[in-house]
Amino acid sequence: MAYLRSKTLFFTTSPRSPLKMIPEIDLLGKHFEGKIWNTDTQIEFMEKLAEGKDFNGEGSFKEMAFSARDRINRAPKALGFVDLAPQLRLTEPGKRFISGKRTEEILLRQLLKFQLPSPYHKEPARLKGRFQIKPYLEMFRLINELGTINFDEMMIFGMQLTNYLQFDDIVTKIRQFRKMKANAQSSYRIFRGEYLHKEIEKIFQDNIDIGNIKTRESKEKSLDKFVRTKANNLRDYTDACFRYLRATGMVEISQRGHSLSIMPEKRKEVEFFLEHLDRKPVFIDNEKKYKEYLFDTSLPTLYSDDKERLLEQASEIMESTESFTIADTIEQLKDKVDEAIQKRKNAILDQQVRDLKEYKAYNDVKTTFCDIISNSLYDTPLMLEWNTWRAMTMLDGGNIKANLKFDDKGQPMTTAQGNIADIICDYGDFGLTVEVTMQSGQRQYETEGEPIARHLAKLKKETGKNAYCLFIAPRINEACIAHFYVLHTLNIAFYGGQSVIVPLELDVFIHMLEQSYRADYTPNPEQIKKFFEYSMEQAKVSQDEKDWYLKIKNKALNWL
Repeated sequence: MAYLRSKTLFFTTSPRSPLKMIPEIDLLGKHFEGKIWNTDTQIEFMEKLAEGKDFNGEGSFKEMAFSARDRINRAPKALGFVDLAPQLRLTEPGKRFISGKRTEEILLRQLLKFQLPSPYHKEPARLKGRFQIKPYLEMFRLINELGTINFDEMMIFGMQLTNYLQFDDIVTKIRQFRKMKANAQSSYRIFRGEYLHKEIEKIFQDNIDIGNIKTRESKEKSLDKFVRTKANNLRDYTDACFRYLRATGMVEISQRGHSLSIMPEKRKEVEFFLEHLDRKPVFIDNEKKYKEYLFDTSLPTLYSDDKERLLEQASEIMESTESFTIADTIEQLKDKVDEAIQKRKNAILDQQVRDLKEYKAYNDVKTTFCDIISNSLYDTPLMLEWNTWRAMTMLDGGNIKANLKFDDKGQPMTTAQGNIADIICDYGDFGLTVEVTMQSGQRQYETEGEPIARHLAKLKKETGKNAYCLFIAPRINEACIAHFYVLHTLNIAFYGGQSVIVPLELDVFIHMLEQSYRADYTPNPEQIKKFFEYSMEQAKVSQDEKDWYLKIKNKALNWL
């Protein structure tokens, strides 16, 4: 049980994406159902997790137990996917969440039930009444009320909404902020920084007045350090809130505007639960009743839980509703609606691919790469993965698949999940994996080096064909260059023989795309294959990894 001592809203930051919970909840259910959740089982859980293909981490037993609690006691428990007492078990929402069927719907229900306070989050007597809110519900309400809300507005003002009765005041504050921003004489960066500083001072005035401004992470005791720490916390919570709201499929994000808005197609659904769901937290002092409520997969009632509304929804999506019958259950109707939405999404993605192959989106792809390099987008890693898929589709022939999760409008929602390459290209007689990262320095080598070779080996094994890998990052770490150079020359059975992984800086890859665009013919898979064969040849004759890397870089700059 946690105690509510914060003066602002908070959201779970572990994991950053709710879909990251799925494999860990699944592992928990398979190996720990019915066990007592204590230090021993927590350490055992981390050991099991470490056996997985894409786990990165190490530490003492004490840290392992803490890490397990950080992964399970926060989002999975708070959102009702697991019950940790008296024995550990997966709840019905948890089972449905990991099933892969309507994960967005089950996530939405659980987010709407998350409340402060609750039997999981108690208020100290002296702070009674500060929290009285269902945070995700009120964030939906804020977006709906304002039409759109950007990251800074939610961070500065939305995080102050600890009681639903403050809602109108927060809306007024945001609108005032917008007016002042429009009339500001200074740059937005300066205006925003000063405004944020003042708001944090107001929120924590009591602490400041008595000199209680030391932060846990630092020995430094100063007002500036205190404000910066609080600002960083607000930023982390806002980012987590953005990502969890986005994962419901109810909102869309403007990457360049760093803002959220309700999807037009989902407006009826959002307005329905905003109107009908009680804003007050329930069963605050009754854990048994609260669990019954939290673990009930039928609560809260959603727009699509009514057959007539569901049929109306289907008629808006499908050209024909002949496949629907009166005898269909709600679940059967939802299955058919889901199939129709997926069919429509596939059609959108197919049209995107056709446009990309005809270079209709070339200018947008290039502009997006420029935005990625300048780090001006909201979720740069996601956009790098998505835009590289678009570029590879445009670059040459082949079937290019991005292992992204797309929303109903064909826009990227989350990056590739574990143990699979970011992008897989099928060129008939050979394959290609493409891996991208925004990481640099030693961290790039530690997190990307070994998994990339494993993903490539997996593709070779699954297809029975030869395959190569292209690794793209704004900057390539020297350790990665050395590692990939060595893998060219070693015959390792675990990796299916030699691992031909070619690292390229993002600006070099962009230049390859420009060459393809300006060519008076469409490049073919054979030219891609020759590029990797050249890399293999040079790895045999180069003096060292630096000589090899320089040669393949020059080759890429003139690959056609």
